[in-house]
Amino acid sequence: MSCRRLRCAIPLPRRFRPDDILAFHRRDPQEVAERAGMGVLEKGILWHGVPSRLTFRFQPGIVEAELAVDGDAGSSDEVPLERLTRRMLGLDQGIDGFERKFSRHPQVAPLIKRNRGLRVPVAATPFEALTWAVTGQQVSVKAAVAVRRKLIVAAGARHSSGLYCYPDAGRVAALGEEKLRLAGYSGAKAATLLAVARQVMDRSLPLDDWLAGLPADQARERLLAVRGIGPWTVDYTLLRGFGWLDGSLHGDVAVRRGLQGLLDMPGKVGEAQARAWLSAFSPWRALVAAHLWAARSSADE
Repeated sequence: MSCRRLRCAIPLPRRFRPDDILAFHRRDPQEVAERAGMGVLEKGILWHGVPSRLTFRFQPGIVEAELAVDGDAGSSDEVPLERLTRRMLGLDQGIDGFERKFSRHPQVAPLIKRNRGLRVPVAATPFEALTWAVTGQQVSVKAAVAVRRKLIVAAGARHSSGLYCYPDAGRVAALGEEKLRLAGYSGAKAATLLAVARQVMDRSLPLDDWLAGLPADQARERLLAVRGIGPWTVDYTLLRGFGWLDGSLHGDVAVRRGLQGLLDMPGKVGEAQARAWLSAFSPWRALVAAHLWAARSSADE
């Protein structure tokens, strides 16, 4: 099989943290769609609908990105690969302003000091982020990863390297409810996935168009109109799909648990209380949530 390759190299910020990227893509121990090793990430993606392998090789001060496409890659222009790399690695996220502004905040400053340079890893496509958010609704990460794996394998898009590729909207829609149920989705989640896939296909939910300039309020309105999608799913999708740092993830259980410890609260922190506390950190509310996730992860190690 012919294989076409695109390559680019991008300088990395001084305090870039490749381990955060690798850890995000190391969720599935079976590695059906991603392999994350020492300084290298390989991920199966669909590039213009064609099975491809995306590779990031992290070197001191630089990342080398390579896209191996099974067949014709279309244009040899490397700009789309550069944009994909920058988005997935969070290179355009405004973390410096956040760290400067809150470097002396009584609660957040210690989080920043512990994880200085923290960026939010972003999925390869907004559709991947949205469907992962739906998959993870009200289940453990371990359970969500297992269902995600079954979805990827059921869709059947596989690169010549052996890596499966995360399905696009057309492939998810083609699975239908029965195969989604066999993959482990509830009837309600299967219906939501199919509705999302069909709306992406008919462009009533133009996720990829929003990459050119995210209209956050419009995106939120359209996503909330889909049955089965609530505020947490929207905020998580905007974060993991677009790198938008101002979603209020007050509905996230791990965020509220992190706040309970951070604020030394004797009881659980409710959604309203979490929302009010996070509001002071706009336009970086989701970045604060990411710091809370990182703090909890470090505490569990």
